[in-house]
Amino acid sequence: MKPVWIVDDDQAIRWVLEKALSRANIPTKSFVNAAEVSAALKLESPSALVSDIRMPGTDGLALLAEVKEKYPTLPVIIMTAYSDLDSTVSAFQGGAFDYLAKPFDINEAVALISRAMQEPSAEEIAAQALPSSAQASDRGMLAQSASVAMQEVFRAIGRLAQSNVTVLITGESGTGKELVARALHSHGVRSKGPFVALNTAAIPRDLLEAELFGHERGAFTGANALRRGRFEEAGGGTLFLDEIGDMPFELQTRLLRVLSEGTFYRVGGAQPVRVDVRIVAATHQPLEDRVKEGKFREDLYHRLNVIRLRLPALRERREDVAELAKHFLSVSARGVGVPAKRLSEGALFALSQFDYPGNVRQLENFCHWLTVMAPGQVVEVGDLPPEVRAAREGLTRLDPDSAPVIEQTWQQLLALDANVRLSRSEPEVWTALTRQFERALLQSSLEVCRGRRVEAAARLGMGRNTITRKLRELGMDAVDT
Repeated sequence: MKPVWIVDDDQAIRWVLEKALSRANIPTKSFVNAAEVSAALKLESPSALVSDIRMPGTDGLALLAEVKEKYPTLPVIIMTAYSDLDSTVSAFQGGAFDYLAKPFDINEAVALISRAMQEPSAEEIAAQALPSSAQASDRGMLAQSASVAMQEVFRAIGRLAQSNVTVLITGESGTGKELVARALHSHGVRSKGPFVALNTAAIPRDLLEAELFGHERGAFTGANALRRGRFEEAGGGTLFLDEIGDMPFELQTRLLRVLSEGTFYRVGGAQPVRVDVRIVAATHQPLEDRVKEGKFREDLYHRLNVIRLRLPALRERREDVAELAKHFLSVSARGVGVPAKRLSEGALFALSQFDYPGNVRQLENFCHWLTVMAPGQVVEVGDLPPEVRAAREGLTRLDPDSAPVIEQTWQQLLALDANVRLSRSEPEVWTALTRQFERALLQSSLEVCRGRRVEAAARLGMGRNTITRKLRELGMDAVDT
């Protein structure tokens, strides 16, 4: 069996991967930089290459390009502590087998490497390197994420970049569905064509048909000239249909015809118009329920639901609040022409605990509010918007004296348990009570964080790998995450 090559300037990462792969009976060979790999490739080749993206000298993406030019079927996994959209897309565009964000679960990493060794045709998922045309403020909303769910979205954008397949984006309002649609377009093969967006819920029912398909001169009162619709405007590019779940039922039939035949008629027209458009649709509604209610055509649903991307709500990715807030404060400050404000530790914690019914857009609005209303350069808890302070004070008012009582009760119960065990001369009392305490603490933190291990680990002051190991040691692997 050929060894797996690991290249990373961090000795700890190399050691961890070497030990984990060794336990899986996978031989390894490690390198400190890309130059060593290039020299070694002249003499031999690995079964898979795992490379960091940021290293002194030649970086991981440059090494990926070199490897793919000379050894196009060699699977390459890119690692990075910087989980951003551009790096993810660049990795897939360069032909990477997959993308591994640090800190990673070591068992998942070994499983991924094993899969790469079995599937050498990694270049099939590569996408063309194309420039992004998204605006700076919008790019920031998708530029970087520590959330596992968002990293999956980044992977999907990278894999879909060279495809014309129809995509359905679901998620709550304010999660950034249009931004994902723009990213799919700007990183895709149609990036040189137009991107046209239409909110189907914002157009009056009697005007939506003409808005989509255009109209001929004289088709109705006021139609004094021929007008091209959004489908024609998006020819050769992408048409984004937002809130597709609210489209009138009678227009769904016409949309289905365009998707199935690639032709349509303008309002009042007699000649079919052929158009080449990629459709990306989005909705915050469960379309399956709309179908059952008879409000959405089932055949249209299946036409749209070819590839589905679900965007997580901001409360499901609280670990991203800090970077998003920093970005929005910077953008808002540039717009007003003032220095960007900074969040104190307490203010950042309060913002990260807010539930954000309006999702990312609501956080953006909060940051605009702070730029104008906060008196100092450092934003304190008292400077936060009223909604955030009210939510925080509401939690405190539940029972301001409950924490000391709970702590005292827990200490009494633990002491009582210790006394009983010691009186019975049970062995390893320390170990038993420590496991009991750790189990209760881990269970509580996961319940508070709704099963999200990364967030629970952050609250407990430990890394994701540590909490994963602790859960395994305590037999709590089945805890819903």
